[in-house]
Amino acid sequence: MSAPTGAVRVLSPTGMLGAGFAESTVDRGLELGADVISVDAGSTDSGPHYLGSGTAKTTAAAVARDLRILLRAAARAKIPLVVGSCGTGGTDSGVEQVARIVDEVLREEDLGLSVATIRSEQSAEFVKQRLREGAVHPLAPATALDEATVDSCTHVVGMMGHEPIEAALRAGADVVLAGRATDTAVAAAFPLMKGMPAGPVWHAAKIVECGGQCTTNPRTGGVLATIDHSGFTIEPLDPDAACTPISVAAHMLYETVNPFRMREPAGELDVTGAVYTAVDDRVVRVEGSRFHPADQHTVKLEGARITGYETMSFTAIRDEHIIANIEAWTELFTEVLTGRVEQTLGLDGTEYSFDLRRYGYDAVLGGLDPAVRPPREIGVMLLVRARTQELATAVAKVANPLMLHLPTPDMAYLPSLAFAYSPAETERGAVYEFALHHVVDTRTPTEMFRTDHRKAPARD
Repeated sequence: MSAPTGAVRVLSPTGMLGAGFAESTVDRGLELGADVISVDAGSTDSGPHYLGSGTAKTTAAAVARDLRILLRAAARAKIPLVVGSCGTGGTDSGVEQVARIVDEVLREEDLGLSVATIRSEQSAEFVKQRLREGAVHPLAPATALDEATVDSCTHVVGMMGHEPIEAALRAGADVVLAGRATDTAVAAAFPLMKGMPAGPVWHAAKIVECGGQCTTNPRTGGVLATIDHSGFTIEPLDPDAACTPISVAAHMLYETVNPFRMREPAGELDVTGAVYTAVDDRVVRVEGSRFHPADQHTVKLEGARITGYETMSFTAIRDEHIIANIEAWTELFTEVLTGRVEQTLGLDGTEYSFDLRRYGYDAVLGGLDPAVRPPREIGVMLLVRARTQELATAVAKVANPLMLHLPTPDMAYLPSLAFAYSPAETERGAVYEFALHHVVDTRTPTEMFRTDHRKAPARD
């Protein structure tokens, strides 16, 4: 299908850098005339650990593999590559990690591409100053922010919109490596820079944010969005996949509070009037999307802090009598462990906590999905949390004999359960929680972000 005059084509190869994709699908996107490659590299989906620790969810080898394909493609087609939320949490260390991989690939492949890095990490002093100025506001269900909470965070990032990315592209960057960014900003920056209308751009960016997830076969690769002045089309890059009006429209349900409206730093996407039409059995056309600019540009803050240290133990129960009386067993376990910790370690319940999760019984949904029959086996995970790793492990060690031999109150013998590994206790390290869910009123859309431009690295 030929694109309308003045259209911009956005190639989204995958939902997350490092997740992998077939190189042939990227080649197909170039054949269809892609003008830019955009890919997300981060998320809060996997919890606060990656932001709090400043480490990546993906392995460097997987990221390097994907980047090598995308950098070659960008150089071959002479189009920009935009990567958002580098290093999972978008911290400065995450941007630097991806930048090092990019530099290595550019040297090895002898690709003369210039690179812009955009840092999104915020200092505690900056956030506290804006807080004092009344420029920081909570997002539901968060409450008003205080300075102590800001100081408790190990890392704080601001979630950029398209503006810093667009500025880097206008400055001539071939590759843009952004810190924390909205998933949509990564795909929206280039078409907005080219003058495409905001409604179709932001809607298309939302649909392509997860690559092939808007297709009938999400595992096979990415998609190409062709955006013009009256709407956009979505086409899968794998010939065996298809986009349908339902698969495309359904993606507005993904990670949104409202399936018809979605807030960006610059305003709100409104798809209440959008119409999804099948162009053929693989391609979908969307028209009627609108974007309402906000009176006040805002940047969302994300911060994580350490809440303690955790040690895990895991055992498996096959004893039919214990399984039939698992509630009584759990109650006894809690009572005995609490008493023994107080006896042996001198700790009361204020100095540690533990959680007993019964997999195969109710660990996932709890009482919302009661078992209709006794399961054949139950895996019991013990998670102990305390102010230090040593203390958490000490409590878990006190629990060790209970995880292996605790009978129900009415049993006349000592059962043998089954540890999954030896040693039974695994130290999980620091445990984090999200502490910031707030927005900052900005003076300019780019003031909170710092951009550095690098020339193409020389080959060794």
